[in-house]
Amino acid sequence: MSTFTHEQVATHNSKEDLYMIVHNKVYNITEFVDEHPGGEEVLLDEGAKDATEAFEDVGHSDEARELLEKYYVGDLDKSSAPVKPVKSNTTGSSSSSASQGNPLRIIVPLVILGGWVYFRFFA
Repeated sequence: MSTFTHEQVATHNSKEDLYMIVHNKVYNITEFVDEHPGGEEVLLDEGAKDATEAFEDVGHSDEARELLEKYYVGDLDKSSAPVKPVKSNTTGSSSSSASQGNPLRIIVPLVILGGWVYFRFFA
């Protein structure tokens, strides 16, 4: 298997060519982007860099961990310094919509807060 630097991984940053680092292993997850249960946006946000913390925070199943091994392409050169990945605009969609995230992250809490205020003070 190959050894990759952070800089090399950072160049694989589009939906058509996406690498990710998890526990100092490098994975080519390009084929999995459309199949990811959490949506492609999650992978595009965490791709092209070390995604170990994000991967572990989600609490992936054993099956997900086994599936990840299918995409293993090499190890991380631990002596390389992490770099901020440059996001590519080759996905065919507007980069502004991808960078805005999911509007439900704001709308749902506001609706819940509004409901609480209504029932607390007006019901």
